[in-house]
Amino acid sequence: MNAAFAAGIVLTVAGLAGYAVGVTVAYPGRAFSVTGVMVGVTLLSVGRGSAWADPDEASPEGESLDQGGDSA
Repeated sequence: MNAAFAAGIVLTVAGLAGYAVGVTVAYPGRAFSVTGVMVGVTLLSVGRGSAWADPDEASPEGESLDQGGDSA
């Protein structure tokens, strides 16, 4: 499992739990639970993208990574 993906899971779950508690009980800093959810979802998407990438198709050996342009 990718570290970014795992951190995304933890932050998303913790943020959702903090938000649920914040709906019922007012506590200082409860707005940070929304930030935790946003950062967690971002890390989930970043971690999932790199975990699902096929290393053989990502950058085959011997293929130029130059995306074009004028070589003259």
